[in-house]
Amino acid sequence: MLAISGTFTYGQAKLKAANRQFEDFSYLNAIPLYEGYLKEKNVEQPARQEALKKLAYSYRRIQDIRNAERVYADLIRDYPDTESENYLYYAQSLAGNGKYRESQKIYSKYGERQAADLRGKRFTVSYMDMSRFYRDSSTYKITYLPINSRQADFSPMYYKGGLVFCSAREESGAIKKVFSWNQTPFLDLYFVADTAELRVQRGVPGASALGGMSASNSDNAVASIQPLTKVEEFSRILNTKYHEGPMSFFKGEQKVIFTRNNYNKGKTRESKDGVNKLKLFSGDLVNNAWSNIKELPFNSDEYSVGHPALSPDNTKLYFVSDMPGGYGGTDIYVVEYNNGTWGSPVNLGKEINTEGNEMFPFADENGNLYFASDGHEGLGGLDIFYAEMKDEVAYRGVVNLGAPINSEKDDFGLITDGNRNSGFFSSNRKMGVHDDNIYSFAKSCREMELIVYDAASKTPLENVDVRTIVNGENRDLRVTGIEGSTKMCLQSESEYEFKAIKEGYQTNSVVFSTKSNSAQKTQLALYLDKSTGTLLRGVVKSEVNQQPLSGVQVTLQNEKDNTKQTVVTGADGAYEFDVKPNANHKLTAQKDKYATTKEAFDKFKSGKSNKQFQADLAMYGEGDIFKLNNIYYDYGKFFIRTDAAKELDSRLIPLLKKYPEMKIEIRSHTDARSSDTYNMQLSDNRARAVVDYLVARGVDPARLVSKVMEKQNLLMNVLTGYNVQN
Repeated sequence: MLAISGTFTYGQAKLKAANRQFEDFSYLNAIPLYEGYLKEKNVEQPARQEALKKLAYSYRRIQDIRNAERVYADLIRDYPDTESENYLYYAQSLAGNGKYRESQKIYSKYGERQAADLRGKRFTVSYMDMSRFYRDSSTYKITYLPINSRQADFSPMYYKGGLVFCSAREESGAIKKVFSWNQTPFLDLYFVADTAELRVQRGVPGASALGGMSASNSDNAVASIQPLTKVEEFSRILNTKYHEGPMSFFKGEQKVIFTRNNYNKGKTRESKDGVNKLKLFSGDLVNNAWSNIKELPFNSDEYSVGHPALSPDNTKLYFVSDMPGGYGGTDIYVVEYNNGTWGSPVNLGKEINTEGNEMFPFADENGNLYFASDGHEGLGGLDIFYAEMKDEVAYRGVVNLGAPINSEKDDFGLITDGNRNSGFFSSNRKMGVHDDNIYSFAKSCREMELIVYDAASKTPLENVDVRTIVNGENRDLRVTGIEGSTKMCLQSESEYEFKAIKEGYQTNSVVFSTKSNSAQKTQLALYLDKSTGTLLRGVVKSEVNQQPLSGVQVTLQNEKDNTKQTVVTGADGAYEFDVKPNANHKLTAQKDKYATTKEAFDKFKSGKSNKQFQADLAMYGEGDIFKLNNIYYDYGKFFIRTDAAKELDSRLIPLLKKYPEMKIEIRSHTDARSSDTYNMQLSDNRARAVVDYLVARGVDPARLVSKVMEKQNLLMNVLTGYNVQN
């Protein structure tokens, strides 16, 4: 009896010790204590269940998913009434080990227990057909990079032709603090100056670890791979003794926003429950050194804020947080930035965020969003997703990038160009060494050849314009060669239309989809008939700088039969339409935050040969400045002179008639003569005189705002500008 009592007491002490490590987030230390306790004899059932739950969770937190699967299997087998979250974690572990059929069954059971959590249903359905995750498996080439170390390396970001990234490497020679979670060094920021130096260097299978701030868990032999020698510490000012994580740079790369533990100016702060959270900080590059480190105003000691990603125009910041009110573990938020002032963070909503974790956002040059998630359907762990954004809404849904960029492990932290032709990302897949590693990817070409023929003679036609339309949006314009052909690379999951345009021929098109696995054609033929009709084509440009405008919806309406043709302009701003003869037509161009442009055309006369009609369009956008020629007033007067009236009548009033919904702001200046009070009143009178003149000629006064500017030493008496606010 004494022996049994002693064994029981020893076992309880071991459980208490394991629990202390668990509560301190020291999962690596807790694991052997729980394993040892569970091997003891006479372990009581409630205590055994507790130990299994915490052991499985500890393996999960250090991303040892093979052992996590083993322990969760024991837990659910012996205690089927355990909390529903353990079914979710078991399903995720199975998927992370590539056991999708088994994972599907456990997800189904989780869905029965937690019907409100859509992950159960989503993954159950998704794993019925895995083929959609492998449609791009031959599209991208993945390369392991020689900048990787034996510790975690992840979250690359472009900087001055090179890459800044996060790493737990120990290259300084100094003894670094270790993270109690998994006994690895804290993360710092490192830099490789030239991406061209990232030569191909292959790794061999090694152990995987957590996609993020996590530990190595090596249990396989690995080859000796030497990292690139020109990796250097990014900044000793930004790096501290705690974690520095993902970062983002403003245009010009003179300002940075980066993630760090709640530590600044030598002081640390913790939440009420004793946890040091993550925060976002900004810094300025002054004399080649980072300085002026400041907290962002929406940080909190009580929740984490991190993983910054700036929009291409630097007016928005995407970031990740577990602040109260979100949809899941961590959500992605957006906050506006204007001249140094931050707005209030807004959750991106349930189209992006799920009951799981969304993190590591990146906004490409087109303003579209990439992010990692374990809540959207994927191959396991964190997968990388893509969303086309419009007014901060994923208006075409969320798309899983699929293999080979995604795997059954954690894949995250992707950066790329606007067409996703190449880039970098992080993963703990088994290609690398020990932990998270950085990979490059490059798109290989799925080539399609289009040959255009004369329909009557069946001979190839050269000098044919071929417009590529992808998912309803105009893209590039190509020209056929002497053999009547042109070639292009196709992107996956897209609907294509190839439209052939040639003077003397009727426009024709052919459609093609890459959404089907069976769509493996490499050649298409298009036949053109002779025509006596008219081709209407043109380019939509910004009125201010005359640059082509993309994303403009151009519609041609036949006012005789009310039929419509619509295209969305691409980067060249161009459009093309076939026009039916003997009918009036109306051309309309529309784009968000731009004034709608309309043009009317009298009947196009049919003739003996094809005709082309060029109709270029110009559009004003919100905030554009329309400057009149100088308008002069007599000294000390504010009535509209004859020469000023001519300028208003010939340029401004036609503009206001063309854009009936346009609102304008009238700004008036005086010179430096006379007192400030006198000049301010005179400026006000002159601006109001313009308003009165326009109102008298039929302009709604609600469309006009006058603004008095301070006096300035100008050669002219008055400069009046118009700030378009559609």
